[in-house]
Amino acid sequence: MVDYHASNNQSLYSAGEQQIYMEQENDWDRDLLLDPAWEKQQRKTFTAWCNSHLRKAGTQIENIEEDFRDGLKLMLLLEVISGERLPKPERGKMRVHKINNVNKALDFIASKGVKLVSIGAEEIVDGNAKMTLGMIWTIILRFAIQDISVEETSAKEGLLLWCQRKTAPYKNVNVQNFHISWKDGLAFNALIHRHRPELIDYDKLRKDDPVTNLNNAFEVAERYLDIPKMLDAEDIVGTLRPDEKAIMTYVSCFYHAFSGAQKAETAANRICKVLAVNQENEHLMEDYEKLASDLLEWIRRTIPWLENRAPEKTMTEMQQKLEDFRDYRRVHKPPKVQEKCQLEINFNTLQTKLRLSNRPAFMPSEGRMVSDINGAWHKLEGAEKGYEEWLLNEIRRLERLDHLAEKFRQKAAIHESWTDGKETMLKQKDYETATLSEIKALLKKHEAFESDLAAHQDRVEQIAAIAQELNELDYYDSPSVNARCQKICEQWDALGSLTQNRRESLERTEKQLESIDELYLEYAKRAAPFNNWMEGAMEDLQDMFIVHNIEEIQGLLTAHDQFKSTLPEANKERESIQAIQAEVQKIAQYNGIKLAGNNPYTTITPQSIDKKWEKVQQLVPQRDQALQEELARQQSNDHLRRQFANQANMIGPWIQNKMEEIGRISIEMNGTLEDQLTHLRQYEQSIIEYKPNIDQLEGDHQLIQEALIFDNKYTAYTMEHLRVGWEQLLTTIARTINEIENQILTRDAKGISQEQLHEYRTSFNHFDKDHSGVLQAEEFKACLISLGYDVENNKQGDAEFARIMGIVDPNNSGAVTFQAFIDYMSRETTDTDTADQVIASFKILAGDKNFITAEELRRELPPDQAEYCIARMAPYTGPDAKPGALDYMSFSTALYGESDL
Repeated sequence: MVDYHASNNQSLYSAGEQQIYMEQENDWDRDLLLDPAWEKQQRKTFTAWCNSHLRKAGTQIENIEEDFRDGLKLMLLLEVISGERLPKPERGKMRVHKINNVNKALDFIASKGVKLVSIGAEEIVDGNAKMTLGMIWTIILRFAIQDISVEETSAKEGLLLWCQRKTAPYKNVNVQNFHISWKDGLAFNALIHRHRPELIDYDKLRKDDPVTNLNNAFEVAERYLDIPKMLDAEDIVGTLRPDEKAIMTYVSCFYHAFSGAQKAETAANRICKVLAVNQENEHLMEDYEKLASDLLEWIRRTIPWLENRAPEKTMTEMQQKLEDFRDYRRVHKPPKVQEKCQLEINFNTLQTKLRLSNRPAFMPSEGRMVSDINGAWHKLEGAEKGYEEWLLNEIRRLERLDHLAEKFRQKAAIHESWTDGKETMLKQKDYETATLSEIKALLKKHEAFESDLAAHQDRVEQIAAIAQELNELDYYDSPSVNARCQKICEQWDALGSLTQNRRESLERTEKQLESIDELYLEYAKRAAPFNNWMEGAMEDLQDMFIVHNIEEIQGLLTAHDQFKSTLPEANKERESIQAIQAEVQKIAQYNGIKLAGNNPYTTITPQSIDKKWEKVQQLVPQRDQALQEELARQQSNDHLRRQFANQANMIGPWIQNKMEEIGRISIEMNGTLEDQLTHLRQYEQSIIEYKPNIDQLEGDHQLIQEALIFDNKYTAYTMEHLRVGWEQLLTTIARTINEIENQILTRDAKGISQEQLHEYRTSFNHFDKDHSGVLQAEEFKACLISLGYDVENNKQGDAEFARIMGIVDPNNSGAVTFQAFIDYMSRETTDTDTADQVIASFKILAGDKNFITAEELRRELPPDQAEYCIARMAPYTGPDAKPGALDYMSFSTALYGESDL
């Protein structure tokens, strides 16, 4: 049964209204009470009603007019139903003691504003059934029916209206009174089914079977609702008009039983709502933490890779590194850019939901703030830029190294070929048995060799310089280059020493030898430099070259044309040299001289000169072809530069223009928020549809990098600048859309009209002088002053402004967003759940106790939310604590942060 203590301590009526009502109710037709059927019904109902309360005190009554005669159980009944203490009863057995006890009970009833009509203590002591039933009815009216209130009606009318509201949807039920309307039993079953549908199968009940209907309702109420059976079905059905007071008493028990359940349900719903919001926010926080951790972990793993500057040995390996970097740019980084943008959107949405639900602002764990992620991202992009520059520089270095290494090998091979056998030649002692002419020949030959040796000095210096440059550029095969260069230099020093020794030997015998062959000598002197010239020409014609633009290749073509213009003069020199040899043959033949063999002063024969000349003639057109091919490649590269530049010069201004247009859209605030959101999403779609142009430009950029083009004079835009601009454009439109969505969420939650929102935006834009989308502290203060807030520059105003800044800028960034601005302007008018309301709801579920048990939580709340509370509630430690008691007050205040304590 439901206790009436709390509701009975206060009256919903003034004393005058109570008195009039009670007089009307007590002014019953006394003759009707003599109706045996009605009296029987009242006896049974009132007795059951009294026992439902007396059993709480461990007693009961059997005969209503006999058991109240001494006044003891009557006083006990009043104490139970009122929750108050009555004066101490008299324990004597005499009539006067009984009368005094009954008078104490009647005085208590009268103190509650009830006027007792024609009911005296003597009649109760004498066992007057009529007066006793009247007195009990008066008690029932005051403590069970009077405080019933439904839609500004109370007592009997309120109880009748409640019954009508609850049974309205049920067929064959039409409650108009408290007698005939309840006779078929359907109204009792309808009340139970309306509140506990699982207890009754209403569709199986029949209007023509009232006894079954009544017994079903009475048995279910007694078994499941703790409402004792107060009437017999046969008594109601067998009476033409059931007793109204008995029916009202019975029905009031149903009202109080279901009224308490409804309060518990309302309290449970409030708690469920608050817990659902808290659970959702916790899930959002967990999602943010995980996404932030994953993104930071990816950045942490990626930066060392981008900061790795370990060079590779070959161009192929460096090209693979460049290809890996391109894959990172095209495949791995774009999803992370989207994750970063989504992370910021989720963070802003979470903060908005927390503000709307009156929760403290979300502070991510240390190192996972949005600013931390932005800092890590900035470091990533710095490493990325440095890595790309390093890659390109390394490729240039390796390209230069390959060119120098090949040049070193060619020059070294030519020199080694020239020095082959020279040491053996210089070490021979042929002059010891030679004739004078032979000695002179050997001396002249040696002079020619020294001339040739001096001519090769430049090549040796070039070889050493190339080796030094390869060492300075950290060529991977420097040890072998150094070893070869060292061998060449040591051999060269040895040749110099041997040459000096041989000259000294020849000069010692020169005095004995006077015959000089002038022609041979002239031939040797002219043939040697010409031969060196041809060797140098062949070396230059076969020399590797590397150029980066058209101007450089045109310079090589000009130099080659100049070289070709010298060929006619060189041919004349060749013919002159060949003419000397022909003159030697002519003189020898004319004078009958038998030549001992080749020119003793040189190893250069006319055949070798002609052979090398033919080789030069073959190399010239080959050099022409190589230069023309390089010219074509440079022209193709120039076309790629122009192609990239044309697209970049169009995309760069387009991105800048879109960024400016997004800024204007977010400031101008044309139309409703939904119109702005639709417009921005269409705008975002148009930007996404522009992506093929970016992809095409990426393709052009890849062709340029594959062609090893490192500069472009036709445009100031680089692919890196355009990528950053494109990513910023996507991020800006996404942030702007998120801001509008949050404004819609705030408007709907706060009940802000479009005109108010427009007024807020107008005020905000007026003080946003730099159109940055946020108000700095001084701009925000000026805005508050214009709106009438007392935040002037004085002690009180500064304190108030600091308090407001703590609300709108919880992260102390020094700037106020428009979302925070409208949150603050509308927060005072919003009806939100508070910690006090949640505590009051828990108090109802706990039966007015200062603590709650796990069993009560599981009974009143859904399973998941009940377990959520049990896991987070601390044990209750108050003076009235019991085993298993949980502290719902601390739990409720923690939901809203310490500011609500």
